[in-house]
Amino acid sequence: MEQPPVARARGLFFLTHGAQAYAGPYLHEGDFALHTHSYVEVVVVIEGEGVHLSPAGRRTLQVGDVLVLRPGLWHGYEGCRQLTVYNCCFSADLLLRELAWMREDPLLGHLLWRGPRAVDRKGLLSFRLGAPALQECLPHLDALNALRHAPVRLRRGDLVGRLTLLLSALARVAVVTLPNGAQESARTHPAVAQAMRLLESRPAQPWTVSELAADLHVSAGYLARRFKSVTGLPPMAYLSQHRAAMASDLLLHTDLSVSHVGREVGWPDANLFARRFRAHTGMSPSDYRRRFMDAS
Repeated sequence: MEQPPVARARGLFFLTHGAQAYAGPYLHEGDFALHTHSYVEVVVVIEGEGVHLSPAGRRTLQVGDVLVLRPGLWHGYEGCRQLTVYNCCFSADLLLRELAWMREDPLLGHLLWRGPRAVDRKGLLSFRLGAPALQECLPHLDALNALRHAPVRLRRGDLVGRLTLLLSALARVAVVTLPNGAQESARTHPAVAQAMRLLESRPAQPWTVSELAADLHVSAGYLARRFKSVTGLPPMAYLSQHRAAMASDLLLHTDLSVSHVGREVGWPDANLFARRFRAHTGMSPSDYRRRFMDAS
């Protein structure tokens, strides 16, 4: 199988310079060590079986299973027998630019933001495609695979277009599998979307729901109800998720001390930072950095 535009530093995978998105099939046999990545990863199982490991627990994989992993989430595989997966990976920067509109779409917003960030999912959304849905997704994965080494400056529209078609097909199934799928049918309320942006743009600020609501000119109770109905999380729990994801990135991509990282993301107390980070990742900040960052 052709080498993807991905490099690895110890347990951290990252897209090589200039790469925006790619897809490719991979065969896993036996175990695949725990690792993390700086991009969004979508895993589609097309053959075989195995066990997936992550902070969300152990999950036995079968044909049609889909995993959507946010950047910074550690995961691995064990006991794989002819486990063939199609990996689709794309830069987190695309979520801030070309794909930013998806946040406010009821289906795509759940697939990429609200679903993985639910408290019990810890950055991982999983669901299963039926045979027709799997067949619908494969041509888009094949097309992205064919584009993996195309010059980005010439084929950016093709990459984003195919990626959008794939994500749209997956999102339709992801919402149908929700026990409360009706909740996801409503478009994200403008105040909630703006609240999410404020929390993400100023994570170090000591936010309260009252302060956030005041910035948006709505009542605190109204914002809290609308925010939880859309995201499944209270505003401060959502902020905690974002802080943990941001801390993961800083721990692996900067030389900042652990205490400095905590201050940058809004957890200036070292003990509080350690407790909150462990609650989201299953590891202390120091252990996370030691395990996944290149020693050099």
